[in-house]
Amino acid sequence: MRTPVDRFFFALLIVASLGLVGCPSESRQRADEIHKEVPRQSESVQLVISYPSEGTVFPPEIAPPTFRWEFHPRNGNLRWRVSLDFADGGEPLRADSDTAQWCPSHDLWEEIKQRSVEQAVRITVRGCPTQDPETVVAEGSVRFSTSADEVGAPLFFREVNLPFLDAVKNPAAYIRWRFGEISSEEPPPIVLEKLPVCGNCHSFSADASVFGVDVDYANDKGSYAICPVSDETCLCDENIITWCDFQKEDGKKTFGLLSQVSPDGRYVVSTVKDLSVFQAVDNLTFSQLFFPIRGILCVYDRVTKTYRALPGADDERFVQSNPTWSPDGKQIVFARSAAYYGQEAKANELGLTQVEEISRFLAERKTFQYDLYRVPFHEGQGGEAEPLAGASQNGKSNYFARYSPDGRWIVFCQAESFMLLQPDSELYIIPAEGGVARRLGCNTDRMNSWHSWTPNGKWLVFSSKAFSDYTQLFLTHVDEAGESTPPVLLKNFTADNRAANIPEFVNASPTAIERIREAFLDDTNYLRAGDEYRKQRDYPGAIELYRKALELNPDNALVHTNWGLCLV
Repeated sequence: MRTPVDRFFFALLIVASLGLVGCPSESRQRADEIHKEVPRQSESVQLVISYPSEGTVFPPEIAPPTFRWEFHPRNGNLRWRVSLDFADGGEPLRADSDTAQWCPSHDLWEEIKQRSVEQAVRITVRGCPTQDPETVVAEGSVRFSTSADEVGAPLFFREVNLPFLDAVKNPAAYIRWRFGEISSEEPPPIVLEKLPVCGNCHSFSADASVFGVDVDYANDKGSYAICPVSDETCLCDENIITWCDFQKEDGKKTFGLLSQVSPDGRYVVSTVKDLSVFQAVDNLTFSQLFFPIRGILCVYDRVTKTYRALPGADDERFVQSNPTWSPDGKQIVFARSAAYYGQEAKANELGLTQVEEISRFLAERKTFQYDLYRVPFHEGQGGEAEPLAGASQNGKSNYFARYSPDGRWIVFCQAESFMLLQPDSELYIIPAEGGVARRLGCNTDRMNSWHSWTPNGKWLVFSSKAFSDYTQLFLTHVDEAGESTPPVLLKNFTADNRAANIPEFVNASPTAIERIREAFLDDTNYLRAGDEYRKQRDYPGAIELYRKALELNPDNALVHTNWGLCLV
């Protein structure tokens, strides 16, 4: 048995072995370094690093992110000390911040990315009172890494003002399109703006040689522009078709919803003979309720300049909408539900828009859920449609299917009901032939939608309202097993006062599109824009647009009439 003296010397040996005794000067110097690098601990509490999440994977070319954390100090203001510890065994990096966020410089971020490729770096944030900078009262950390897989393509997307009615009222002031790389440390260049008519869904062919976009042309809601892509892409008269030309003898108007250009650029598929629910909602975050309740799929052939219904997706008992092409162009996946005929619409009516109409609809159909179906294309001959296992008959609404470029996977949205802009919308993945659906790990807690794959199939972009009422764009890495990583915010791709949506990666150089210009506006476009202002009782704004209409056509009697209504 050891005596007290023995135990004393035994303890001294243990202390010496830990390097806390020995050469007095070396021990004191090392202790001073540790004290300087890491403040002493008090009764610290856990702070939450709100961005990035644990396990986030950044693309190698992404611009410097802003790290953010949340903590409500009890003892006055705090100063923050940031440290990054790497798996390479090299020197850690240190930084200070006066606010609860930190953005590394360009050069520092490049070093961080190089030292974290395929290996985790831990970022630790410590809060110290300004009056006692050596005491830690809050601390938190997460790990992140950098992928070896590049995004490798620029991103095209639309910005729109909220609430939605403001954008409709004055699209020229609020709606614009941007095109650029995720490496940009500034907002990507604006390539189209000040279009005084609505422009909606867009898509590109697989080789980015063909661009298609919904436009309101010549007072026709069914107009659609199909343009060859160049550095100055032109929305010209000769490039515009109208979905209303399909079976126009029946007298039914059509929007031509959610159109998609085929991978080879020859065809466009769209929803026609459609009827939709549309209601503007007095809510900044989710300011519209919009989804189709009738419609069939129609294919336009750019070579023969003909329209035809797609067999297998042309049954008027159902609404068939939201089509997407397989990468080889041999299959089309679309959303389907039983069509709604509870209220017979007039021949020229394009949707349920009145409050009483929508209230009746919701009373009759408390939910409106879609299943995903697949139909062979067969050069427009179609075939038998079949439900897609994992994305149909599951008591949910399934929509926005998107094939991975290699054809192995389909990512789609799932919500309790409806389509578009649903707060509970989440991203799921299934094998392309159907199978068990898995919820992607990138989902945020508020709306996940409008997704698009990179041409190399390594990354997925999507829209979410996780951090803002104004929709923002996020990235996630998808591996060979179809597993995704926590979301990466594209902070430079969202303006403070606009929502970013309909993002699409384009298989082209970042300078492939420098400008998209319109060359089709006439007096009817300005007349319709002015009418929107007049409906909102913005009479000076309406008169200005009517004036532009008369500059193009002084004999437009309806413009004169509506101008006069502004003066009553």
